[in-house]
Amino acid sequence: MAARTPGAARDRTGWLERHDARLPAVPSSPLGPPAPRQDVAAYLRRLGLGAEPPSVDGLRRLHRAHVERVPYETLWIHLDQAWGIEPEASLRRIARDGRGGYCFQLNGSLSLLLDALGYRVTRHVGGVHGPEGPSVDALANHLVLVVHDLPDEDSPDGRWYVDAGLGDALHEPLPLIPGTYQQGPLRFELHATDDGVGDWHLTHDPVGSFPGMSFRAEPTAMDAFAERHQWLSTSPESGFVRVATAQARHAEGVDIMRGCVLTLVRGGERSAPTTFERRDDWYAVLEDQLGLRLDVGQDARERLWAKIAAEHERRTVDSGDR
Repeated sequence: MAARTPGAARDRTGWLERHDARLPAVPSSPLGPPAPRQDVAAYLRRLGLGAEPPSVDGLRRLHRAHVERVPYETLWIHLDQAWGIEPEASLRRIARDGRGGYCFQLNGSLSLLLDALGYRVTRHVGGVHGPEGPSVDALANHLVLVVHDLPDEDSPDGRWYVDAGLGDALHEPLPLIPGTYQQGPLRFELHATDDGVGDWHLTHDPVGSFPGMSFRAEPTAMDAFAERHQWLSTSPESGFVRVATAQARHAEGVDIMRGCVLTLVRGGERSAPTTFERRDDWYAVLEDQLGLRLDVGQDARERLWAKIAAEHERRTVDSGDR
């Protein structure tokens, strides 16, 4: 369970009364048709969980299992697979093919799973930003989920910020309440904002791969992300196109593969990088440590490794690190 730091205690009920405008009503059917039962069953098997009625503890179990067993990955881009962001297709790949995705696919499919299990969930426009801070230009580069109607001591109004699509960030959902939260070695700050960009802001731990992310309180549909997804998955300027990545979050930290270089986050620090020079060793880490199954055929596996190795060599030459 995420721990709130002692200094973050507040009159949360009073805060909710003062900021109720930030918490819009939930649409009655925000997600569309339900996911097929057989895909939901396969999804739960991959997560190692059984179906259970909605609850705060159940939501935490689902979130932990998702980020631990379904990797954040962009290898599909480097395999020229041209995935879309349709949640139904993402759910089938995760449930049946052993794949992952980035935020649009991970949170899109998770929203369908939660909906199928009886949770009330909405999708929201988010924007991961760099050190320059939140910006309108960054909005729609990230999909955020909010789960509703699960009140407990930590979340009196029953709203939870859910995010399996940030790679090295949340291990569990956070109450949609301003505060500082500790999850294993990583610390996060969640604040309501009036900066004209978003309504909420997450500040990542300093060891994280990005400074923060803003998101809007108003629910949205998946088509809000279509244009940005096209750019992120195809533009030569996109970091996802330049470098393949796979990441898995767990209670002790994060395992991050960028190209053929593995870095571990443990105890609030990043390890020295390990560079893989053998194809079979690299695939073994992806499959055994990061939980990524790549059933794409031997020729595609060979081409992918050759591309990853060539990109690493090119970056090494460009950096002068030889």
